[in-house]
Amino acid sequence: MRASGPQVGVAATRGVPLPTHRQAVALMVAATLMWSIAGVVSRQLETARSFEVTFWRSTFNAVALVPLLLWLRGRAALVRRLASGGRALWLSGLCWGVMYTAFMVALTLTTVANVLITMALGPLFTALAARLALGHRLAPRTWAAIALAAAGIGWMYGREIGGGDGTHVLGVAVALAVPLAGAVNWTLLQHLRAGTRGDEAHDGDMLPAVLIGALLSALLVLPLAWPWQASRGDLAWLALLGVVQLAVPCILAVMAARALSAPEVSLLALLEVLFGVLWAWLGAGEAPGDAVLAGGALVLGALTLNEAAALRRF
Repeated sequence: MRASGPQVGVAATRGVPLPTHRQAVALMVAATLMWSIAGVVSRQLETARSFEVTFWRSTFNAVALVPLLLWLRGRAALVRRLASGGRALWLSGLCWGVMYTAFMVALTLTTVANVLITMALGPLFTALAARLALGHRLAPRTWAAIALAAAGIGWMYGREIGGGDGTHVLGVAVALAVPLAGAVNWTLLQHLRAGTRGDEAHDGDMLPAVLIGALLSALLVLPLAWPWQASRGDLAWLALLGVVQLAVPCILAVMAARALSAPEVSLLALLEVLFGVLWAWLGAGEAPGDAVLAGGALVLGALTLNEAAALRRF
């Protein structure tokens, strides 16, 4: 991935052809692996809590994104794009900001498994959004994969969610904002890709939306994050989250979205659920129950079958 990631990024800025389907799938798998460390890393924090965690993670994310985007886009192009704005760019940035904020706040309210299980409703929301907003007719294999993944998520969700604890319920409600915002974002990116028919000048410029989202998230929670209590150790963990868990994988995901359909992106993003529950189990002692393991197997099976069928076409 070290080679393909930057090459795809430069391609997106200099008119080189879009990533192939295989490359885009690899980019999304790498992104989900990096996204998935959030739960286990957040459990290592000593004193930082809730909104302060979100503030520092988003701030480190923004700090890391600036040099990344300067490298990928160039200073003049980046400044011009941020200055000119545009509804699509700011809507995508808002979606990223909601995802950044809701995800981390939810992790402070309930378990990693509950948050990730709730987020895994994304393919259902994305398929519906693509159908309603873009009029897309999904391939039968995609509907089958969504149905199988939904069965797995339903199995996990029904058994693992903390039904009697108000804090857990609030955490799940907050986490629900992540797949909803993600569905809007992936559908928007696909709409722009279809509208430009491969013209990089427009859809490639959606990369700065990731930076806008980080800044919006940090500014939104700043008043609620004070007074700061994070230790030096906490700041090191939060810097890791901002750079490795957010900045790099979000850039990779936007690149992948230029060559994948919105439902495919959302389905591949489900790998974060499996990876995240595994990391939380191994690194934080949050052992998943039998329902999580069985449901996760269904999700993985759905992804494998869908992508195997897709790859045979390319």
